[in-house]
Amino acid sequence: MASTYLTRTNGTSTLQTKFTLSVWLKRSNLSEVNILGAGSGNDKCIIFFKSDGVFEFYQNASGSTNIQLRTNRKFRDTSAWYHLVVAYDSTETTSSDRLKLYVNGVQETSFSVNTYPSSSLIPLVNKNSQSINVGFENGTSFYFDGLMSHVHFIDGTAYNASAFGQADANGVWTINTSPSVTYGTNGFFILKNGNSVTDQSGNGNNFTVAGGTLTNTEDNPSNVFATFNPLASKVIGTVGFTIENGNTVFNPSSGTNQFTTSTICTPSTGKFYWEMKSTSSSGGDWPDIGLMFTDSISTHMAATGNPQHNFSYAAGIEANGTRWAFGTQTLNWFGGFNNNDIITFAVDVGAGKLWWGVNGAWLNSGDPANGTNAGATFTAGTSITAWVEQYNVGDVQANFGNGYFGTTAVSSAGTNASGIGIFEYDVPTGYTALSTKGLNL
Repeated sequence: MASTYLTRTNGTSTLQTKFTLSVWLKRSNLSEVNILGAGSGNDKCIIFFKSDGVFEFYQNASGSTNIQLRTNRKFRDTSAWYHLVVAYDSTETTSSDRLKLYVNGVQETSFSVNTYPSSSLIPLVNKNSQSINVGFENGTSFYFDGLMSHVHFIDGTAYNASAFGQADANGVWTINTSPSVTYGTNGFFILKNGNSVTDQSGNGNNFTVAGGTLTNTEDNPSNVFATFNPLASKVIGTVGFTIENGNTVFNPSSGTNQFTTSTICTPSTGKFYWEMKSTSSSGGDWPDIGLMFTDSISTHMAATGNPQHNFSYAAGIEANGTRWAFGTQTLNWFGGFNNNDIITFAVDVGAGKLWWGVNGAWLNSGDPANGTNAGATFTAGTSITAWVEQYNVGDVQANFGNGYFGTTAVSSAGTNASGIGIFEYDVPTGYTALSTKGLNL
């Protein structure tokens, strides 16, 4: 949602002094981003992450800050979903009970700033006839960059986090997809299953996509898919890169080497499949698309100067048909790939084998399902991560199972016996997506 936001205008509130916001979200980067807000300038209320990772509720009225609650804890994991709950009730006698913040079911109690609301103070986000935004702060560029799911707003009641989630047998905080709550007049429930902004609360408080494009994703609080990893990416040179669209698009700049890895690495066994599309190939020697040993990421991050392709801990194919396989170069190994070709990738970690394909055809007469004619081999049981290295301007777009390349859906989904993820081409029998559910098959 880097330039996307949702908006609607409140009606007459059930009770303006009480509300609850519950939202599951996954950050894409560590910039300052707005989650929910109303107003602008000297009259605004925003719920947001600051650039240093802290979570904050802030309200300014007529140039004076009258609510500000800022956590000491920082939330900087771009690979995981967070569950955030804001419970507001300014009719409470004790000031610290008037505003409560919860993260993954735990109430935050340590704050660097703690200006609680005065008695019966009305927050702008639940004020009558007030326009509110999801994912944007008016008058700024602080769009939310990442994913959101199951966004509940309750008008007239302050619920705690247990209304919207629960701990499983392992103590992991999980989503309650059908909470028993009373929404009130201005309450809404959006982004329930997909990218629908139609209110599921029964109130008909639908939102409008006011800017950008709202794209669906299979990534959700119950099954986290791999993405490109901004915390394990690097530019070797002076010009940077961006990672966009929920960290599924790696967008380098010209003239310097840049690389990124995936947020999820494999265990010592399992069979995994993913797809990538390069928009800047044209028969040249970039990008490199393949894998890297997980325990070598720090070594690659520490490299200086132009990286060499003969490192022993990675393997990749290039647009000109070259294959690099754990220190060995093979020229003209295949016919190469061009702009917008889809590179398929299969890895059998337990057997130490990997295969590449182009537009649905496995190279070197490979057959991942039967384990024959692998494109390269490595020590069986070695944990790996997806890896891309790029030199030119041009996106590399990953589909780890979300069903999209950038904002474009796959043209016709292939078969996938595991039922996890949506891909352009058939997933080989026995393989699955690089996701939390896929890791546990």
